[in-house]
This record gives sequence, C-alpha cells and structure tokens, in this order.
Amino acid sequence: MATTLEAPTAGLEAGAATMAKPKLHGRAFYESIGSPKYILAPMVDQSEFAWRMLSRSFIPPSEQKNMVAYTPMFHARLFKDTENYRQCHFQAVRPSDSTDADTTKTPTPEAWLDGNPSIDRPLFVQFCANDPDALLGAALRVAPYCDAVDLNLGCPQGIAKKGKYGAFLQEDQELIFKLINTLHKNLPIPVTAKIRILDTREATLAYAKNVLSAGASILTVHGRLREQKGHLTGLADWRIIKWLREQLPPETVLFANGNILQHDDLQRALEATGADGIMSAEGNLSDPTIFSPPPEPGTETREYWRGRDGKGGYRVDAVMRRYMDILHKYAAGQDPPSRRPLYVPGDDTAWMEEMDRALAEEEEPERKKRRRDTPGKPGKSRALSPNYSAMQPHMFHLLRHFVSKHTDVRDLLAKSRAGDLEAYEKILSMVERKVADGLLEYERAGPAMFEGDEVLGPAAADAEVVEEDGESSRGAVQRCKRPWWVVQPIIRPLPKEAMAKGAVSLSKKDKAKLGEAAVAPEAVNGKAAEPSVQDKVLETDDKVLETDDKLLAG
Repeated sequence: MATTLEAPTAGLEAGAATMAKPKLHGRAFYESIGSPKYILAPMVDQSEFAWRMLSRSFIPPSEQKNMVAYTPMFHARLFKDTENYRQCHFQAVRPSDSTDADTTKTPTPEAWLDGNPSIDRPLFVQFCANDPDALLGAALRVAPYCDAVDLNLGCPQGIAKKGKYGAFLQEDQELIFKLINTLHKNLPIPVTAKIRILDTREATLAYAKNVLSAGASILTVHGRLREQKGHLTGLADWRIIKWLREQLPPETVLFANGNILQHDDLQRALEATGADGIMSAEGNLSDPTIFSPPPEPGTETREYWRGRDGKGGYRVDAVMRRYMDILHKYAAGQDPPSRRPLYVPGDDTAWMEEMDRALAEEEEPERKKRRRDTPGKPGKSRALSPNYSAMQPHMFHLLRHFVSKHTDVRDLLAKSRAGDLEAYEKILSMVERKVADGLLEYERAGPAMFEGDEVLGPAAADAEVVEEDGESSRGAVQRCKRPWWVVQPIIRPLPKEAMAKGAVSLSKKDKAKLGEAAVAPEAVNGKAAEPSVQDKVLETDDKVLETDDKLLAG
C-alpha cells in the first residue's frame, strides 16, 4: 500500500496553533519549556524517536520537562528538497493512504512520532548547513513539530570537512552569522547552535558572541577542539566553559557538553561549568538511564541491580525490554509481547530449562537449513524507518560489555536486519537467559567471581578513593566498571595512552599540544610494557569505539 508524507502546507496547517504563539527568545524561551537541566545530544542516526522515548522513560513523569532532546543531525539541503530523505528521517505526522477513495478532501494530519506534543517534547531539530536559504527551507518544514531548530557547528568528521559544514565552518564567522540570523529573522520558533571551543579562550569567546548576536537563543559548547576526535578525543575542558559563563551576559542560556559518563557527572558538570544544562552523547548511548537518579537502597525494582559493595545500575535485559516494547508500540503500531517478570534469584527457574531445550533444538542441522532457506527479510517500510535502522548500532552500544563475554549474542546481532523484531526478540530472550545465569553466579560466588579483574577489586568499592587526574583513564574505569549485565559507559583511552599503545601517531604540532614528553619512555622507544588487566579493558573498549565517532555529530 503506497503511502506518502503530508505536504509541507498541510504540515504547517497542522502546527498552526504552535506557529501562532508569540516567539520567545533566550532565557524566556528556555523557561517556557521547563528550564531543562539534562540534554540528550544530537547524534547522527542515533538520537531518533525510539531512543529518545527510551531515555525519557526512566525519568519520573513529574520531571519530564527537566530533559530536552535533540533529533539526529539532518542535512538541510536534502531535507528541504528530497521527500524520500524526509520520510526516512522525520515522522511527525502519520502517512496518508494514497488509495483513499475520496481524494477531494484534505485530511487533517495526525501527530505521530517525532515531535508529538504528548510524548516527544521538548524537542530540538538539528541541521547541518552552509546555505542560509536551504537551512531556512528545511527549518520551516519542521517548525510546526518542534520547539527550536539547532545549527550544528560541532561535527569534526571528515564528511563534514568535505561538505563544509559542522566544525569546518568555524573559520567563516560571517557565514555562521548569516545562517543563524536568517533563522532568527524568518523562523517562527527559536534558533540554537552547538559549537566546539577554539585554540584560545579569547577566540572562543568571540565565536560565542558572534553566535549569540546572530540570534541564537541557546548556545551549547562542546569543551573539545575540532581536532579532538577518535584516539585524540581526550577530556573536554570544563574550565573554559566556566570562563565563558563568567564572560557572557547572565541572561545567556548555556549548555555544556563533554565528560559525562554517569548520572552523578551531570551535577558535577553543572557545578563546575555554571551552565544551565548538561548534554550527554556517548554516555547516553551506553546507558540511556543516565538522566535518571538511581533508586534509593531498598527501593530497587527488578530492573535495577545493586551489588554487595553498594554499586549498581540498570540491567541490560531490563533496558532492552523497554526498548523493544517502544519499537512494538510506536514504530510497529502493535501491542508488545506478553512478558514474564524479569528474573531475580529465588524465582522459579523452569523457564530457563525450557529455553535451553528450545535453543538446543534450534541447533539441529535440519533446523539450521530451514532457517537459511527462509531469511525473513523485513518489508521496505520497516527498512526505511529511522527507528528500525538504528536498532543494531544501539544494541551494540547497550550490550558492549555483555557481548565481549557472550560472543554468540554478538554474532546474532551482527547478522540482524533492520526492523526484524522477531529476530531481536530472540536476542532479548538470550540476553535474559544469560543475565539470569550471571545473577545466580553472583549469588553463589559474590565478588569472588570477579577475581583477577582489578577494576572490580577492593579499591573500586569506595568511589571516594578513585583519582582521575586527566593523565590516565584508569580512574574512570575503576569508578564506572560494573558486572557485564549492567549498563555502563565505554571509557575511551586518553590520547597519551593511545600513543603509548601505538594506536595513533601524531604530527609534531599535535605532539607538542598533547605534551608527549610525559608519555612513558618505554612507549616512546617503541617498547610496549606488559599490559595490566585495566590496559586490556581499555584496549577492548578502544576497539569498539572506533566507529562511534562516525555516529556522533560533535
């Protein structure tokens, strides 16, 4: 059945009430959307509707307005000119059926997913652009369905350099002013912008003032240079964001981005930077519960696990369940499967035995052949949905630590197809079964099951003794490490660690910036030191992060 998205005119009519509201600016606008402190970052193909819903689902209803979410970064020219591109990336109104008998009536567009006022607000839509007219044309198409339009000035990837957008516009401050000012003057909703810091505080301040004078209502500052990506990502500089806060007018709304690994880091960043809100990107991909405070001891539900040392986190099977239920309900438009309660030690284990028998039967040769003959490709409409196309990368982020131990689940994920909910339900069943084994083993052996894992040893039990000096990522690993059945961040090795392992070679200019003189002599001389357990953890995490920078918009 052929379907098409509503024409722009119909979309604008649907948002007439929103468009009729007076346009607010700066802090007045920020306060009108609830003065959110937590910000889900724009991430290429990764901050789509289903993931935003999952991230919001852990926040109590009374606190929902304390978080604002961004869409993935969209290409302004393609969004303005190409209907298929819009259909594949932004689903604000339910597609109309082109086979309707009565073609004389113009149906009223029905709010659907992206920007739905009842479930997906506040929402900012982000574009990359280098043409003011194209940016305005794209922004007008989404204006009825969001609270603000954001200009990406932070993407540091090669594709942004080739297309001249993102962080590669920062040398053209006149064009940046025109892009923002065009939206400020002609768009019925506010414009915001996200930048990276420059080489000096003074240059960064001038950059920020240019963006604000052009009309940006909110300025997000990523505390890293354009060159800080991949192995050179390093730590974001909260000090320069704090300095900007002190130099800019108090009515300036400022968001800070960088260094958020766990929920407690959000408050640390607020205090250290003086920003109005804190943005999380990679931290949210690995742990979509990051904006929700952990439950008080003794109030945990089955979704949350707490160890004998008091440390804990949400279980990967619980988070994956929520994600799958959202896909069933909103993307597929069907009721989620009936599910038994999440297993906790002490529950009946009959289901585990039944699952083991079922898995054993599936491994028989005839069953294998039958599965090869019927691959079950999803329909075209599912393959085109942004909520389905993001499934595999999301699961590799969420289950990163899990699949490093359970490679059979990793292999199934690698073979999975976009939109194949049945296959992902099977993966979820395997995850639940293996988490149950992990919980039982922990009950039997306790912390002893982690003997040999330095990052979970006695020194990790007290977070207060963990030192993070900016020279090593081991302190962060020690602070954040949890058992593999708990969602947790991936810790990037710092640049000096990457150089010591031979993972990256630098130009003389970059070496001077990073102070290579502090690198261990044995690394400089080409001799690799014997890796510790923590080194191995960092090396594994480094490998799985190699593709992440392509997904993050800066």
